[in-house]
Amino acid sequence: MTDAVNKELEKFELPNRIDIPWVNLTITVLAVALSCVHIWFNTLSTWSELWVSATHFAGFAVICALWFPAANHLKHNKITLVIDLWIAIAAVACLLYIPYAEDALYERGVKFVASDWVFATIAILIAMELVRRTMGWFIPMLIAVCLSYVVLWGQWMPGVFHFPGLSLETVLYRSFFSSEGMFGPISRISWSYVFMFILFGAFLVRSGVGDFIVRLSKAAAGKIIGGPGFIAVLGSGLMGSVSGSSVANTVSTGVITIPLMKKAGFPARFAAGVEAAASTGGQLMPPVMGAGAFIMASYTQIPYVDIIAVSFMPALIYFLSVAFFVRIEAKRSNVQKVSEDEESVLGVLISGWHNLIPLAVLVFLLIQGFTPTYAAGISILSVIAASWLSKDNKMGPSAVIEALALGAKNMAPTAILLVGIGLVVNVISTTGIGNTFSLMIDGWAGGNLLVMLLLIALASLILGMGLPVTAAYIVLGTLSAPALYTLLAENQLIDLIVAGELPEQAKAIFMLAGPETFESLSAAMSVEQAKELLTLVPPDFKETLMEQALGVEAVGLALLSAHLIIFWLSQDSNVTPPVCLTAFAAATIARTPPMRTGLTAWKIAKGLYIVPLLIAYSSLVSWDFTEVLVVGIFAIFGTYSLIGALEGYLEGALNPLLRLVLVVAAIVMVWPGLPLWMRLLGMMTFLALFIYSGRKVPAQTAASSH
Repeated sequence: MTDAVNKELEKFELPNRIDIPWVNLTITVLAVALSCVHIWFNTLSTWSELWVSATHFAGFAVICALWFPAANHLKHNKITLVIDLWIAIAAVACLLYIPYAEDALYERGVKFVASDWVFATIAILIAMELVRRTMGWFIPMLIAVCLSYVVLWGQWMPGVFHFPGLSLETVLYRSFFSSEGMFGPISRISWSYVFMFILFGAFLVRSGVGDFIVRLSKAAAGKIIGGPGFIAVLGSGLMGSVSGSSVANTVSTGVITIPLMKKAGFPARFAAGVEAAASTGGQLMPPVMGAGAFIMASYTQIPYVDIIAVSFMPALIYFLSVAFFVRIEAKRSNVQKVSEDEESVLGVLISGWHNLIPLAVLVFLLIQGFTPTYAAGISILSVIAASWLSKDNKMGPSAVIEALALGAKNMAPTAILLVGIGLVVNVISTTGIGNTFSLMIDGWAGGNLLVMLLLIALASLILGMGLPVTAAYIVLGTLSAPALYTLLAENQLIDLIVAGELPEQAKAIFMLAGPETFESLSAAMSVEQAKELLTLVPPDFKETLMEQALGVEAVGLALLSAHLIIFWLSQDSNVTPPVCLTAFAAATIARTPPMRTGLTAWKIAKGLYIVPLLIAYSSLVSWDFTEVLVVGIFAIFGTYSLIGALEGYLEGALNPLLRLVLVVAAIVMVWPGLPLWMRLLGMMTFLALFIYSGRKVPAQTAASSH
């Protein structure tokens, strides 16, 4: 890359003091110490979760205060550095104050003294300021609005948003001293699951797995037409699973893949869009799906291994959808092969097979039922052991120390973000505004699932303009997941009632609500009648009714589906203008207009909207492997058909009539409830048009030559 491109890419990095030697050394030493302490926390520690969360916050607050200045132009200002040193000291003091004052506070009946007020306030302000430095103004403003709502202006709000209010003392206690605010469930997820997997990723990167991924991607796709585009899809997907950051993934792989794509003949803007879309999907790729997957496991109480198991097919559909765009553009732009002397896949695997050992160990341990933190810890040890099977990347003590430092440094902004978001989540749960918001969404949707999905997609886009993906998922999941889950489960329940197949134990609950309904439940009825009967059941009984009628497993799947839909939709801010940092980073490398590149990336990443629809309306998320496989195969062909219609091209150009036929074929393949023969007919129609469009091109070429 040229110096100009490097300078532009620096805009996507946080301003830092890494060039000040003593600051860099201090941060590195602290980072290594924090990594070791967190490993101890997740293995042998018997500390209370409150103390562990407070230590987690204080340690990363010190790193962020020293590393990231208040503003870029102040990074070499000595006065601000001194102030930041005092912020770091204050963060440590807040940590030490909790065990010092905890017993006395409870002996007083949770009545604050002056020092309680001071330290609780300072801790919240430090969290807000450091989140501002690492994530921008939006989240601190959101925290301020939420806290002031509870204390002050909530009591003045009319209607459903009215909240009588809590005293400032109560809010500060719940935010700082209790296990509900800064040091609540989100913080616990941060210092356990998230940290251990980010540390695992750092060890993978240091051991040379990133180079292996790029080599493997080149070998797998480098020798075919459009290969550089497929390299971007495969490499960015695999690398994103390790890096955990879409922007970091774009920069690290895009500097290789985007020039390759341009050299092969892909338009520069398309090359940047492919890289941005593929990098965004990295956080959707099992077995490591970023912080959001761990938070989902905590919210739903569904094991992490189950979440990654059902996420494989949706992730495959997404990356294939990006690959379909690549294939179509390669044919349309007459893209050429870049190189014929690439390594073979077998050769790369033979020389680098040891790089797969840590991932195999991780998956094996998760399948065996070990906790994610334990699995990550053992997998880190397997990275070190596997590295000794390589020629160039053996990890000795210095390399291990580098990986420990890299893991904590990568974690620092995320740790501060999750602690700050804990304050927002605490307000949502305290005030019940999450239930209110869910009821509002449900009311606006009017029981229509598609309308609800559109509302959630719109909300995720708006939130994504100011929040990182993980934070957007946390906030949106807290607010809207209950409504979406209820609607998904109720739709299944209504289908049973309409078919007259409601189990006897579920009928008993209806009898409690209205004995006269028993006879009608034994026969088929219309959807309107079923909905009317469902309104007779009191809200307190609905959860029990759904479990009795659908089964605990089906109810759990509905809950998981709701969270997966929101998790997927929350990714769209990476590639959707006007704020799409992943696309902007790719545009910088490709030297293309940022906003137009964002629109291209948004088009290529259509799978972010297609997959949630499939999850909502089909059995794509299920424990039945055969059913998932059938739905997935038809979804893959249906997606290709839809993309071909959108682009007006398959192996050759398509006229408007054929594009309309492709749309119909796509709908038939993915529409729920249609018989198998109709889906097969849709697939055969697509394949026929695919072959026809390919044969048309030589004929057109021959005609034009005459």
